[in-house]
Amino acid sequence: MNDLVKLLHDFGPAFLGSALVTWRLTAMSFCLGFLLAVALTVLRILPIRPIKVFVHAYVEFFRNIPGVALLIIVVFALPYLNIVIDYEPSVVLTLTLVCSAFATDNLRSGMNTVDVGQIEAAYSLGLSLIKTMFNIVLPQALRAVVQPMTSLLIGIMLSTAMASQVPVPRRELTGLVDRINNETASGILTFGITAAFYVASGLLISWAGAKLDKKLRILK
Repeated sequence: MNDLVKLLHDFGPAFLGSALVTWRLTAMSFCLGFLLAVALTVLRILPIRPIKVFVHAYVEFFRNIPGVALLIIVVFALPYLNIVIDYEPSVVLTLTLVCSAFATDNLRSGMNTVDVGQIEAAYSLGLSLIKTMFNIVLPQALRAVVQPMTSLLIGIMLSTAMASQVPVPRRELTGLVDRINNETASGILTFGITAAFYVASGLLISWAGAKLDKKLRILK
């Protein structure tokens, strides 16, 4: 117990700062990934086969590649193409690509819950494909995928740990563990505190997602 108190006294502000970095990386990656997913979803419904094939390949590739492997490619392989990205933006880019692939698949599943009759009615009223998508299909699809998107957000939050594999200037939680253990050899205790931060963050996201899902279902 004394070791825990001492560790929190010495590194409490560092834990809070790293938690903020973790949450910031999560928010940036999820928001960018979601916007990219919306664009990919719109492209996916266009009656142009090469675009459909591209989106399908994109989703399958980034959904199945390990995040750490993708980060290594971004950080160490892109410079050979004269594309150099700082470490923190590299982490955000990696998480964004992974997030967009899963979010696109979630949106596709949500779109399947929309009655085809509504789409046909929109066309009969003269709405274009894009207007039908944004005014009728997507709003209903989003209501249907709150829980899958909540799980995805938690997954992205946990995946920010990959930032510990590169020298990010502002360390997230897992990177902070490495630093503290190198300085103090606190061992499992440091991991326990970090795990508590992750669990608390995940529970908060789950609670918010459940509240939002319940509210949207009532509005339906």
